[in-house]
Amino acid sequence: MQTITTTEALAEFCAKAKAQPYVTVDTEFLRERTYWSKLCLVQLAIPPAKDGEAVLVDPLAEGLSLEPLYDLFRHEATVKVFHAARQDLEIFFVDAGLFPKPLFDTQVAAMVCGFGEQVGYETLVKKIARQALDKTSRFTDWSRRPLTDAQKVYAVADVTHLRVIYEFLSKELEKSGRHVWVEEEEAILLSPDTYTTLPEDAWQRVKTRTTSGRFLAVVRELARFREGYAQNKNIPRSRIFKDDALLELASTRPTTLDELGKSRLLLREARRGEIAEGIITAVKAALEMAPENYPHVPDEQHQLQVNTALADLLRVLLKAKSEETGVAAKLIATSSDLDRIAAGKRDVPALTGWRADVFGRDALRLAKGEIGLTASGGAVRVVVV
Repeated sequence: MQTITTTEALAEFCAKAKAQPYVTVDTEFLRERTYWSKLCLVQLAIPPAKDGEAVLVDPLAEGLSLEPLYDLFRHEATVKVFHAARQDLEIFFVDAGLFPKPLFDTQVAAMVCGFGEQVGYETLVKKIARQALDKTSRFTDWSRRPLTDAQKVYAVADVTHLRVIYEFLSKELEKSGRHVWVEEEEAILLSPDTYTTLPEDAWQRVKTRTTSGRFLAVVRELARFREGYAQNKNIPRSRIFKDDALLELASTRPTTLDELGKSRLLLREARRGEIAEGIITAVKAALEMAPENYPHVPDEQHQLQVNTALADLLRVLLKAKSEETGVAAKLIATSSDLDRIAAGKRDVPALTGWRADVFGRDALRLAKGEIGLTASGGAVRVVVV
């Protein structure tokens, strides 16, 4: 098992990969102590599926540049195969500002091919590659060197079996003609917006039932400060203050260190220094804000006038369509999608693209009363009214 520790060796392998129709890719990283993921290992394998070459790339090796890998990612004649690619792609986007193209995500493909919702790699290895995985090294510290033999075996298995899975799913999509469906989903994974968190938008991730403009203004300014600080210092946002402390601060609105010190939920480190100053500045900015500049909560499910009977029927229709097509229901439409449709909203992902063909058009016909649902045994059928 080769571990690549030099730029020259990486360039040599990537040159081989460019001559292949695909390369399988995985990463090992740490994120518990940082805002951005710390890349610790890259695994690569090329066909044939049974005995093609597989290597480990050590990005922590002194002097190693990942540019040959990024050049491979730009090489569009070779498909880059990942499983559940989102976190891997974020690492490469943050580090190099690029995405591996063309991309094939086996988790998305498996959901389209009838393997259920967000199917795990281990499940696909068992069902498609007919192999078992040893997961004992799953939660080890990948930043420590040297890597153990067990870690290496675990890591390389994440790309060797992936070759068999890719070849199987690719053929299934070719037979079903659903390649476009997968490509639509992968377009989201290949969008910079998926991985960009602007500090001014961070407040929208904080869950609160309060819709008061002034309260939300304080939430926004506190979340803006926290996100920017976390990004600049490369530390988890929870290390600065957690959401429950943020909401407490939005209620108590401290404008002095003495008032800040009375917080029950704020970490000790946040009661002084840069963080304390940032909190007080954020609160003051919100309190001085003109009401017309307050943030507004977008339509949420609890604010929608949902026709609950229609929502229930849409759930039955979704289940029927999922079983009929073999596509995971969650991939076709979310619970939020169904509630929005039942509330009369039409700017819903489930009503666009391939989802419209599978589910969306009939969902709208059901909402208009043009079709109904009948049950016979365990099957549900659509009938024209």
